[in-house]
Amino acid sequence: MGNQEIIVYTDGGAINNPGKAGIGVVIRFKDKVKEYAKEVGIKTNNQAEYLAVIFALEKIKQIFGKDKISQLKVNLNLDSELVAKQINNQYKIKEQELFAYFIEFHNLKLDFGEIKINHIPRENNLADRLVKKILFHKFPTLI
Repeated sequence: MGNQEIIVYTDGGAINNPGKAGIGVVIRFKDKVKEYAKEVGIKTNNQAEYLAVIFALEKIKQIFGKDKISQLKVNLNLDSELVAKQINNQYKIKEQELFAYFIEFHNLKLDFGEIKINHIPRENNLADRLVKKILFHKFPTLI
């Protein structure tokens, strides 16, 4: 049996940028789908995008355990071109406040087998609606 694949969609957004921010994460594994949405305080859009990616990796690590994740292939889908290209080492980081998130992502990434980062159109991002629900209160805040 080869590496098992996990499909992940992440999104983050802020009202007024910076402003009230939220993240959404969808994790698909075999026939299971897990969805997460939460507020992350006052952030910029880019900070929220990073927080969503970090949250997703931490959640996968929590679900599968540190030993197993080294065998997994994670397909990470996000619609932020900036964050996708920064974590793929294609863009330099010019915003000082994003360095800590970038380093946190790369430290987390070391525990994983393979992480493929895909920049996708917003309309294909399954996590986009979760962020909108959080930011525009389409459901009660999960505590």
